[in-house]
Amino acid sequence: MTKMPECLGCRLSNQLEPVQIIYENEYVCCFLDIEPFNEGHTLILPKQHYLDVEELDIETAHAIMSASMIISRAIKKLYNPDGITICQNGGLFNDLSHYHMHVIPRYNEQPLYMEQQKKITKERNHLSETKVTLKNMIDKIS
Repeated sequence: MTKMPECLGCRLSNQLEPVQIIYENEYVCCFLDIEPFNEGHTLILPKQHYLDVEELDIETAHAIMSASMIISRAIKKLYNPDGITICQNGGLFNDLSHYHMHVIPRYNEQPLYMEQQKKITKERNHLSETKVTLKNMIDKIS
């Protein structure tokens, strides 16, 4: 697979657009969602272009899962959520037209419906602080 300059996900994962990176390696770029469900909501994108999960090569799939484990540990230590939801939306529901995985801290009795739960403005105001905090925790636990 290659990088596609017209793809928003390719531009984000290769830092051609501004992102709040908390973790990256040669395969993936992990950054804060600009419309977070909760503080710490992170996106994991491969640096190469893939649209859906079945297109991923084994190395990239492994890098995505490893990153989700690292980020989950950091989120649990920092924010003490009741759980973490990890999800990926494919096909028509892929709003970046590029494979990406969400790592979302969740709290008891909180629905996972963005339309019903809008903390976006509050959490967006803290993206820079959240980036530093999560990045430091990832460095500490890695």
